Amino acid sequence: MSDTPTRGILDGYRVIDCSIAMAGPFAAQRLGDLGADVIKVEPTAGEWQRFASAGGAQGNEINVSFLSLNRNKRSLAVDLKSDAGREVVRDLIAGADVFLQNYRPGVAARLGLDYESLAAINPSLVYVSMSGYGEDGPYKDRPGQDLILQAMSGAMLSAGRAGEPPTPAGQYLADAVTASTAFEAVLAALLHRERTGEGQLVTVNMLDALTTLQMQELSVYTVGGVPQKRGTEPNAHVYIRAPYGVFATSDGYLALGFADLEKLGEVLDEPSFAGLDPEVHGWTHRDELYATVARHLRERSTQHWLDTLLPAGMWVGPVYGYEDLVADPQIIHNGTFVEYDHPTEGRIKTPGFPYRFAKTPARIDRGAPLTGEHTAEILAELGVSPERTQELLDAGAVAQTAVPMPVGSSAVPS
Repeated sequence: MSDTPTRGILDGYRVIDCSIAMAGPFAAQRLGDLGADVIKVEPTAGEWQRFASAGGAQGNEINVSFLSLNRNKRSLAVDLKSDAGREVVRDLIAGADVFLQNYRPGVAARLGLDYESLAAINPSLVYVSMSGYGEDGPYKDRPGQDLILQAMSGAMLSAGRAGEPPTPAGQYLADAVTASTAFEAVLAALLHRERTGEGQLVTVNMLDALTTLQMQELSVYTVGGVPQKRGTEPNAHVYIRAPYGVFATSDGYLALGFADLEKLGEVLDEPSFAGLDPEVHGWTHRDELYATVARHLRERSTQHWLDTLLPAGMWVGPVYGYEDLVADPQIIHNGTFVEYDHPTEGRIKTPGFPYRFAKTPARIDRGAPLTGEHTAEILAELGVSPERTQELLDAGAVAQTAVPMPVGSSAVPS
């Protein structure tokens, strides 16, 4: 889709993506955004995520969930329960650089796609195994679902009121953090291979990813010995002094943090804040301070407080919904969202890339593929004759889907 001749940083690397749902496909997509040739190996009927639409957002041929997690990939639709299908994948592995899977425990071994089997084919392979809780241990067979992992991570009890139900994150946080962790791990393992020629097994699990994300917070507890204790007001974090949180205004909400209490008192015309030390009273009077600030902020509009508190040096910002976020001037300036044309879904507007490279920019060369869109193309690259490809199609060992001609528009910042 892009006419830009610049190659991506990972151009020349081949990634075999045998993952499903969000964390694995998101990690593989990040590799594709940087130029890797990502081949999505999926069942002949299509990956599960094609049929599970987050938010009920359906598409023409591809639902939004799948569309958002599988750009810059080619689709090989193959029956891994068949000998012929597994042979195709093994042939792919022989020339691949990265293999990524998040199968349930034992499935990879049953399919002959475990690390030992694939390392015998390709010793330089970087093999990434993703799981909910780890490769073994008492929880290895439990479902690794985002909300459950958020709950187990301890993070939910670091915000809100004591005695009230914890509030989950507004993102699929466990999946997203695990995807970024796997992405980082692949890059590190490829660097090791460049230096030594060695491939290796890399394991990533959601529970560890979310736990280590809280490096600072958990160290306050394990090293500093400070208990994780919520107060009677909805402070945004138990380990940050007041006022810190989201406050109602007369027409919306405002986020405020780390305010100098004396200066804030002057702006709010609150004499009781005079002489208060933020690093002392911000802890000892956390709930009282929150309640007082909340009472004042409810009296005026969000824009009034932004216009008043920002010039006074306060750390303050609006609480956005998605409509506000997409229209924000800084988001537009950054080119955070990109637009491109998809052959079946039309004009697509979606978040772009979290990184910038001056010489080797990330880009979108193709949108999410239809099931088996590239099966014949990939088999041809493996040296499979057209006649043999047709035999595999007739036997149901592989599948392909014909697609319309692409629109051919370059991806551009929105």
